[in-house]
Parts: sequence; C-alpha cells; structure tokens
Amino acid sequence: MVHLGLEEARALALQCLLGNGFDQANADAVAGRMIQAEADLCHAHGLFRMEWYVAGVRSGRVNGAARPRVEPLAPAVIRVDGDGGYAPLGQQAAYRPLAECARKNGIAALAFVNMFHLAAMWPEVERLAQEGLCAFAFTASYPYVAPAGGTQPLYGTNPMGFAWPRKDALPLVFDQASSAMARGEIQIAARDGKTVPQTAGIGPGGEPTTDPNVVLAGAQLGFGGYKGASLAMMVELLAGPLIGEFLSFEAMDDDGGKGGPPKGGELILALDPARFGDPDGFLAHGEKLVTAILAQEGTRLPGARRLANREKTLETGIEIPQSLHRTILDLIGEGARPTRR
Repeated sequence: MVHLGLEEARALALQCLLGNGFDQANADAVAGRMIQAEADLCHAHGLFRMEWYVAGVRSGRVNGAARPRVEPLAPAVIRVDGDGGYAPLGQQAAYRPLAECARKNGIAALAFVNMFHLAAMWPEVERLAQEGLCAFAFTASYPYVAPAGGTQPLYGTNPMGFAWPRKDALPLVFDQASSAMARGEIQIAARDGKTVPQTAGIGPGGEPTTDPNVVLAGAQLGFGGYKGASLAMMVELLAGPLIGEFLSFEAMDDDGGKGGPPKGGELILALDPARFGDPDGFLAHGEKLVTAILAQEGTRLPGARRLANREKTLETGIEIPQSLHRTILDLIGEGARPTRR
C-alpha cells in the first residue's frame, strides 16, 4: 500500500487529469469528487476510477473542457446540459439554482442530461441537506443487472441517494445501488483476488457463482431479488425516458465498444420541508426517529461509518494499492508524451 495525505492525493489526481485533456475547472471538480470518496474510505468511487475518467477524455468521447448550461424548463423544473463532460462540474453549476428553486416552490426537480456519471451520489444530496433541504438523486449506468427471473444484463446498477437535514448534526444520508453489490466493489474484489457473495450475481449461463470475474462476465443481481430489480427498473425510467436520456442498454450502444464511462442522465429532487406543513417542527420530529433507531442495540445510522472515516482521514490520510498508484503515475507519464502524428 501507498500512504497519501488527502491534499497529496488531490494533487496527484489533478496532475493526472490536467495532463490527460482536462481543463482546470473540470479537473478540480473531478479530482475533488474522487478525493471526497477516498476520504470516506469508499474506494470504489475514488482514485480507482481514474482510468475510466482518463479513458473517456482520451477517446474524445468525453469533453474535458465542458461548460455545463443551466436552463429553466418550468417553475419547478431545471435542466442542465452537461456539454458532454463529467457530472461533478455540472452538479456544481446546478446546486445554487436548484436550492433556490426548491425554497421558492417548496419542491424542485433537476434534469441533468448529456453528461457522464462515474461518481458516488451522496455528495450532491448531502450538500442540499446541509442547507435544510430533503433531497433524492437517481442515475443509471451500463446494463449490468438482470431483470427478475432473467439471466442477461439489462438494467444498470442504478444507484439512488437520499439525504435528510438535521438541526445539530450532519445530514442523514444514504447512497446505494439497486444491485446487491456496486459494480466497483465487484471489480475491486476481482482485482484483489477475493470472492463475492452468491447473491451478487450469476455467470453467463445463469449459473450461481462467488467468483467476481464470472459475475463480471455474466450479470449482477438486484438486492432482495425482484425488489431490487424493480427499483432498478424505476431508476431506468426516472433517469432515462422521464428526462429524455438513455436507458442503460442504449448507453452501451452509444459507447460503440470504446469501453469508456456511461453517458446518460441524472434526476435530482430537492424538497423544502419548511413548506410542507410543519415548518417549525420537522427537524425535531425527524430526530424522534433517529433516537428510536439508535435506541436499539447494534444499530447505526446510514452513512455513520463514512462520517467517522471522513473525520479520521483528515489526520491519517489514505492508503491505496501500490498497483493503483503505479497506474496513475503511468497515466501521468503517458499524458506528458507528445502525440504522434
């Protein structure tokens, strides 16, 4: 393992991105999102994603100099055209208009299109909840997950994020895939020679397996069987047809075999609880549920481990595999080489 302070890790990420076709604004946004994930020890969304980020821009499929555009569509609906870039910069551009729209109307929806999403989802909903808003987020991916009863990939892992504001504490946040395991977790298990639960996925012929490489060649499964598959279907529709973007299998067709990141959409909903009938009591009322959850032995709030990790890594920094560190250094070196004509 290679030890890095958080600022050191961010500088490494910036050097790699800037040397491989990203301009400063996009590099700052993407590096910041990766280091957010590393700080929370959610490695599947951290520097592990660097190869995908770089590959997308190098192939010319992703715009490393994107300038997202914010466009109002209706009193409570905002559209952001990501200009073919990665999601973090567009999310930054949309954050303030979305929050203001929610405060004005009580509820606001963001249709985020023409962008590439590789990151964790908790940062976008957590930031809204820090301003007292309740927030949801949904996005799709490539087809990795079989429908209930099926054996072939059709849905994406299709994550969803949720955040609830708290008065004297950080927001209550969860971010989870509709699949039994996130794609990145299975990829990391394959990289590290580990097994996965049999509920994670099936082989190409529908056979049960605990080998992550076989799952990656076959299909992932929804969590809880048909229940997770139903949620994956819901996210397909919310992040696809509802906002005029790709379904997961359409994103794969659009990729055209390049193997880069998925292009698609994201739906973010922001609600102002102060406009829903209990403006003075909703925070205290929510805390009653938090207290009841924690009163039971063995429980914890969703996201509690991430927050504890975040506080710890501010002092201790992070560790990444030496192989990943070498990969990033190689990408930096390749980016510094002149292009042959």
